[in-house]
Amino acid sequence: MPLDLYDRVSRVIPPIEWATMAEDAEAILDLKRKRRAVILAHNYQTPDIFHGVADIVGDSLALAREAEKADADVIVLAGVHFMAETAKLMNPEKTVLIPDAAAGCSLAESITAEDVALLRARYPGRPVVAYVNTSAAVKAASDICCTSGNARKVVESLGVPEVIMIPDEFLAQNVAKETNVKIIAWKGHCEVHERFTAAEILQLRQTHPGVVILAHPECPPEVVEVADFSGSTAVMADYVRTQKPARVALITECSMSDNIAQANPDTAFVRPCNLCPHMKRITLKNIRKALEEMQTEVTIPAEFFAPARRAVERMLAVK
Repeated sequence: MPLDLYDRVSRVIPPIEWATMAEDAEAILDLKRKRRAVILAHNYQTPDIFHGVADIVGDSLALAREAEKADADVIVLAGVHFMAETAKLMNPEKTVLIPDAAAGCSLAESITAEDVALLRARYPGRPVVAYVNTSAAVKAASDICCTSGNARKVVESLGVPEVIMIPDEFLAQNVAKETNVKIIAWKGHCEVHERFTAAEILQLRQTHPGVVILAHPECPPEVVEVADFSGSTAVMADYVRTQKPARVALITECSMSDNIAQANPDTAFVRPCNLCPHMKRITLKNIRKALEEMQTEVTIPAEFFAPARRAVERMLAVK
């Protein structure tokens, strides 16, 4: 194993803990070469995956963009199922694997294609903007996708006075404050971000004077309102890198702080985080098993493939 591999995670993983991971990490590096595989890891993956074995890391938008350019025969998606579906949409000829097929998402599970049809019937003529945190079937029933990083641009790119935005109610409400476009929201919530409260943020300020608070736009609007800054995980990472706050709190999933802390040793991280149980289903051990057994392969029903891909491509075309 390369001697510098542990250096990538040394600030957030103790040596004794890394000793239990090293064998799997080494095996994964070898299997990637044998399978011509790349690992795409979301920002919410643990540091052993994010810094240790991943080839491409980022938020949902970055992974969607990079999946299309992946020079490999096999893509392993270290994230949740809708992300693996998106990777497959952009790489129909490649084998896409998810290490645990049960790695779901409360947002993706909050809405169905049938729900979209009912929304269209209730609000005829309004385009449907689907957050990428949705199934391929829901994407196929929508007009265009968005992520938390480009939601406002996508909404305004449609050139209409009113849109339906699904499924995250809080993201829709937060975007609505930034645009003149009227947004019809669905009542889906992220089980990680919905648990944060404004009172918790205010308590953070009292306990940690001078802390800079960055909130994910899936948080309730009252949380975003009392934060210093709101943005996607990629925007949060860029803020810490460029602004170099002495002390920061990321109001999002736990592993995000660990991953950014490794690259920003001069910033102290206050960690009022919530764990995503779905993201944590992905481990070094099941990534290794996925590459050894070439399981579980992600497939998308033919009737959903073309319209779902079109919705993602329309999103990627928005500058």
